[in-house]
Amino acid sequence: MLMRRTFCATAALAPLAIAMAQPAGRVWRLGVLRPSAAIDWDHMEPALRGFGYIPGRTLAITYRFAGGDISRLPALARDLVDADPNVIIAVGAAATRAVRDASRTVPTVMFGNFDPVAAGFAASLASPGNNITGSMISSEGTLAAKKIELLKEAVPSLRRVGVLAPDDPNVARQIDEVRTAAAALGVTLVVAEVRGGAYEAAFAGLAAGGAEALLVAAHTFFVRDRLVVFNLARQARLPAIYEWPDQVRDGGFMAYGPSLEGLWQRIALYVDRILKGAKAGDLPIELPTTLDLAINLRTARAMGFTVPAALLARATEVIE
Repeated sequence: MLMRRTFCATAALAPLAIAMAQPAGRVWRLGVLRPSAAIDWDHMEPALRGFGYIPGRTLAITYRFAGGDISRLPALARDLVDADPNVIIAVGAAATRAVRDASRTVPTVMFGNFDPVAAGFAASLASPGNNITGSMISSEGTLAAKKIELLKEAVPSLRRVGVLAPDDPNVARQIDEVRTAAAALGVTLVVAEVRGGAYEAAFAGLAAGGAEALLVAAHTFFVRDRLVVFNLARQARLPAIYEWPDQVRDGGFMAYGPSLEGLWQRIALYVDRILKGAKAGDLPIELPTTLDLAINLRTARAMGFTVPAALLARATEVIE
């Protein structure tokens, strides 16, 4: 059974009417670059269709996935640029950097959990400049600090919290935020990096470090491998917090972040505006205005864990 509680309306903009579709006969070229295989096209393609872009008919999509090897992104980005796309969607900081280095002219719409100004992709959120705009996952930092606070609420006796990190230097800011928040809460960190897909070894490291709860870093690798992470977290009886509410619907314990469906609607809107003539650098980079706290009580019960009533009352989505 799914209960949904909403404090305020989702920030996603409703798609424009199909009547505003592109001229008959025109086929637009969209490139997509991401570090790992896609798992969320069930959100992306319907969002594009809502603006009148039909994959295979009025929209030709070229996908390039790095298969988990971030070092491949620069070559894949150059390959995408050579295909002469009208616009590119770049997922994550590493993919965005690869596209930016491959072309300073192809309009690019980025998204991910990073600071686009600090990363050097934009002059400011309001006026990015150059050829890049996008919609970010976090409205404040990377949300890592807030997630640690939520884990502390879920496990009031928490003294040692695990952090599952990917083999990607672009998550450094998340780890820094976690360290600062953990220090303020008097919690010790146990960081385990997943190298080469060795999840069991990473969880063994968490167990050896005495982790009592787990923050799964926001990263496309962990969305792709979410079922593996869910199973290992349950076996270890570690209450874990994730990036997307969708991950909780799939079996994760808790998540704090924006709507994935809503984010893709915003990305599709920016693709539409660019294809209609807007300059990417003139479009402000968006931050989410609504964040959801999702909790899966079925997963909690499977671990023998009781969610504090006060935390449960604050959830915007509860699966039981």
